[in-house]
Amino acid sequence: ALGLKAARASREKVRANLVFAEKELARYTKLKDADSIAARKYDEALYQCQSLQQEVLRIEAEIELLQDDIRKKTVVASFAGFVAREHTQVGEWIPVGGPVVTLVDLAQVRITVDVPERYAVQLLPESPVRILVASISHNPFPGKVSAILPEGEPDARTFPVRVILANPGFKLKSGMEARATFNIGSKKNALLVPKDAIVTAGANRLVFVVASSVAQPMNVQVIGYYDGNVAIEGPVKIGDHVVIRGNERLRPGQPVQITK
Repeated sequence: ALGLKAARASREKVRANLVFAEKELARYTKLKDADSIAARKYDEALYQCQSLQQEVLRIEAEIELLQDDIRKKTVVASFAGFVAREHTQVGEWIPVGGPVVTLVDLAQVRITVDVPERYAVQLLPESPVRILVASISHNPFPGKVSAILPEGEPDARTFPVRVILANPGFKLKSGMEARATFNIGSKKNALLVPKDAIVTAGANRLVFVVASSVAQPMNVQVIGYYDGNVAIEGPVKIGDHVVIRGNERLRPGQPVQITK
């Protein structure tokens, strides 16, 4: 790049000299026609113009070679993105196929989720997905399934499912933890409670409901999950107040005070 700048500067200097030489040649030509100048003076002016013209052509050829050399040594990214890591230093030789930089495209994010086999077989490309990244927002990002990879993990019986989603403002970053919610199975109406309301007692799942300032445990069955909430079946009704903090230490009939 420095050599190219120097060559271009030299060309401009020679061009300026050529403009002056051409004016001198035009003046000497008029004097020659009037027999007012020696032939040697005219020949020197003509030679000077021709010499500078050739010098301009030589420098332009040098510039083309430098530009071609730069093009050969320029690695063009296949997509727009951010440089996440540099693998080389200025002046360092790079082997053929060697890495130069790690480029990250954050305009659209791809997330890989290991999905249990029984659910993976129900998914299709373009199926809608909700992605929750708690470190950014409690509102999920909309996405869609881009691929269900055919090779799974035999021990865990899971299959990698790739999800893509738009990333306006580049809020999502590579390496962030995300939770995916897929629409699987038939739709049904269910009562949702915060996931922190569920208490595990052995093989049972309990929800403490506050009635008349007293906590009463109710056995429930978890039938699904939705955006940080749990779908349940059981005696809990719409409008009941459930305990979501300190419920693991509650006893049946213990007085409680609702704060919010």
